[in-house]
Amino acid sequence: MSYVSFPSGKQFDFVAIGRLCIDLNANEINRPMEETMTFTKYVGGSPANITIGMSRFGMKTAFIGKIADDQMGRFIASYLQRNAIDTRNVITDRTGALTGLAFTEIKSPTDCSILMYRENAADLKLTPEEVSEDLIAQTKVLLISGTALAASPSREAVFQALYYAKKHGAVIAFDLDYRPYTWTSPEETAAYYNLAAEKCDIILGTREEFDMMERFEQNPERSDHVTASKWFDHSAKIVIIKHGKEGSIAYTQDGVGHRAQSFPAKVVKTFGAGDSYAAGFLYGVMQGWTLEKSMEFGSAAACIVISSHSCSDAMPAAADVHDYIERCSRGEITAS
Repeated sequence: MSYVSFPSGKQFDFVAIGRLCIDLNANEINRPMEETMTFTKYVGGSPANITIGMSRFGMKTAFIGKIADDQMGRFIASYLQRNAIDTRNVITDRTGALTGLAFTEIKSPTDCSILMYRENAADLKLTPEEVSEDLIAQTKVLLISGTALAASPSREAVFQALYYAKKHGAVIAFDLDYRPYTWTSPEETAAYYNLAAEKCDIILGTREEFDMMERFEQNPERSDHVTASKWFDHSAKIVIIKHGKEGSIAYTQDGVGHRAQSFPAKVVKTFGAGDSYAAGFLYGVMQGWTLEKSMEFGSAAACIVISSHSCSDAMPAAADVHDYIERCSRGEITAS
């Protein structure tokens, strides 16, 4: 059964708007940040990672964002282009803003953290006037993420993109991507997240992220059904609530909660799982697969990424994900 109808006759399958930054992943595994001396540089940012994932799956993609006028910004633009991502609407900032940096700490496969440097970040300088209506008019899917809502003028740029997507019939996906250190207050966060989510067809987030959005509401039992049903009164067709190791549940307007098989992984680090899951799931839904198959594909893609040192570089091709699922079914892969 198809829960979302995608427009046809569009130049692009997928366009994302939001954060473009640099991940500096610790090379010394199983050490605290204080003792880590070397890092490897990758392109980062949840919407960037998801777009890279969709491009690796063979989707025609583009990105809307802003980069610093520095070496890191040029590295990001070049990487996107090498991954067949259209950068016509990736704007170079001229005000002296900087590229955001994320240093990762990998103490153990399950004890990972991120140290962010986001002061005067270039990606938050994107203005509504710099968002291309023509580009959004030519895409089947627009992805937004929560980080881009954290400050002006990026916040207004996202709402401008939402307006264009609604106007031209694009399916809108919202990766909640809540980073508390980028916001001034929980109340501000909840208000803008809810305003954006009302306009979205597919919403993906963790139980904790949805809890944050329900700050002004009554859901003391933290019921997934209560959470999901709210959004079906607006634009949502699918709401995915992620529960970490316990798996994810995809809710639909008919009230059904869809669950899918998960897969083992030899975990190196935990970050990147949500981005690869989102790319895999959205790819599956766009292929017309069942929600269960799409969720399984996303889960397998996530397993591949968390088994690697990087996030963006590790985003797999579709054949890699199918192969991973087959190897799991044969018992060739077990959890670490």
